[in-house]
Amino acid sequence: GNIGKDNSTIFLRAETASGNPVGEFVQVEVDAKNSDGHIETAVDMGKDLKIWSEHTPNVYRMNVLLQSSDGVDRKTYDFGFREFKANGTRFEVNGQPVFLRGTLECCIFPLTGYPAMQNDYWAKIYRTCKEYGLNHVRFHSWCPPEAAFHVADSMGIYLQVECGGWAEVGSGKPQDQWLKEESNRILEEYGNHPSFCMMVYGNEPGGADQVHYLSGLVDHWKKKDPRRVYSSAAGWPYVENADYWNTPDPRIQAWGAGINSIINREAPRTDYDFAGKIRSDMPTVSHEIGQWCVYPNFKEIDKYTGVLKAKNLEIFKETLADKGMEDMGEKFLYASGRLQTLCYKADIEAALRTSNFGGFQLLGLSDFTGQGTALVGTLDAFWEEKGYVTPEEYRRFCNSVVPLARIPRLVFENDEKFVAQIEAANYNEEMQNPKVCWIVRDGTNKIVRQGKFSISQIAIGNRQSLGSIEFNLKDIEKPAQLTLEVLIDNYANNWNFWVYPTEKEIVNSNDILLTDYLDKTAIKRLNNGGKVLLSLKKGTLKDEYGGNLAIGFSSIFWNTSWTNGQAPHTLGILCNPKHPALAAFPTEYHSNYQWWDAMTHSAPIRINKVSKEAQPIVRVIDDWFSNHPLALLFEVKIGKGKLLAVSYTHLTLPTIA
Repeated sequence: GNIGKDNSTIFLRAETASGNPVGEFVQVEVDAKNSDGHIETAVDMGKDLKIWSEHTPNVYRMNVLLQSSDGVDRKTYDFGFREFKANGTRFEVNGQPVFLRGTLECCIFPLTGYPAMQNDYWAKIYRTCKEYGLNHVRFHSWCPPEAAFHVADSMGIYLQVECGGWAEVGSGKPQDQWLKEESNRILEEYGNHPSFCMMVYGNEPGGADQVHYLSGLVDHWKKKDPRRVYSSAAGWPYVENADYWNTPDPRIQAWGAGINSIINREAPRTDYDFAGKIRSDMPTVSHEIGQWCVYPNFKEIDKYTGVLKAKNLEIFKETLADKGMEDMGEKFLYASGRLQTLCYKADIEAALRTSNFGGFQLLGLSDFTGQGTALVGTLDAFWEEKGYVTPEEYRRFCNSVVPLARIPRLVFENDEKFVAQIEAANYNEEMQNPKVCWIVRDGTNKIVRQGKFSISQIAIGNRQSLGSIEFNLKDIEKPAQLTLEVLIDNYANNWNFWVYPTEKEIVNSNDILLTDYLDKTAIKRLNNGGKVLLSLKKGTLKDEYGGNLAIGFSSIFWNTSWTNGQAPHTLGILCNPKHPALAAFPTEYHSNYQWWDAMTHSAPIRINKVSKEAQPIVRVIDDWFSNHPLALLFEVKIGKGKLLAVSYTHLTLPTIA
């Protein structure tokens, strides 16, 4: 306030969030003639001071009253007691290691078009983050309003704030000075909030001199307000004086990787991590991991009752109907949602398996409605569930304590051994004599194997080794999908794996003809009432039938529109698990890892180009921009016979002489 021309008095009283006075009442006399307007004083907070963290979000208020000849001026400030710093390659809050499990807030508010200024909407956002096991929010290229900080303080959320830039920097253009001034305003206005733990200039800068400019900003911020950690920008560049590195390197799908990413290129496993992608001189936080898409939820259209309308979703719904699949939208949503969840689980668990890692920032827990429509959220743009995964399931692999399994393979034959190394990521508190056990169940929930580990303590951190599992699979005589579940006290996580018998059923070649082409022999067999299995080799399908569609195991990354058609172009499979064609191939209605080999060695068939009546046995879900009816496996009648067509290049059919 204005100290005025005459002597003034400042009164300070601290209190808890509930309004209870804390510590001493302070009165400071100010000599107006000899004051420059800045007053420093100490307030004794007493002996029962409580610290702030995600686990203990203790917030205080400082009531400040200025009494002068001009009258009385009052203001209240939120604050807390916490130390958030880098220690080697890890972050610590109040001396305890912390792992950032974060998502982005991209200033998407569909009803108003501007950020919420009320506490209740921010409480909804942060409460949902915590329900899904997160403790961190990055504000992509913007600084939120006071309410966002106030609620984050009370709920224990670590915030990364940015100065409103996604720009060229360091070139001497006006934004260079503006960004520095804006950062000063942010620090002065919001710097007391304990949730304000991290700051960068903004997102993915351009400019040849960006390193020099951003390094200077980091130095400026550290000197101005050392109460948090600072870095150059989200994404890049690395600067030596930063407190941490925010980089896109540690993730399982990079921009431009297409089907050459680890989840698409390599057979399913859970034993990889990002050890080779983190720095040794400061904490590494992964930038915008995930970006896994799901099919649109057309029920969301009715939620747009404010300034924005979901014209994009309306167009996608109309084009789906134009392709004769109006009734498939919800089925596509749920099937692709299960694959999306699997992809996020893989990304998050790889991060949790990585030693000395600072944390991750998802893109994202909620949808991004711009850039061609990036449906990357487990939640919609209103931070609400879509219906295919619950918070309880998500917290199994994203939480302060997560059981983890390093499994070198997920698909076996029954003359092999199942092997897994079990470990924990623990960022809650040291666990004394925890109950640790593992259970393997089959598709009927029958226990196949089980065991337990005798563990005296699980320290804080990841790579906490718990033991190993190894057993033969010889008593699995029929194709089976099994589930390994690991439990640590009240925390549990699970992984599917598959076992197939080495002795295959022999099929008489006189009954079924296996062929790569519909040649004269195949046509003659069909006309005579025979059965033909057509295996369409990858690369032989003409473009009009889908030969130009790139299929991989994973979901679409970001979207095909904004990435200029980056592969994969599809969203997994949809099938009827009870169909006779899948009798010896245990599956749910959606993609899981047993489909990896088929998906990575196939090209989806545009079935409407083959037949207007045929219904796929196994559908492939196209992206929402084109909505082609696609098949991996279908059956049609030709002549008196039956043709079963599959676009799987590895298919072989054992025969007898």
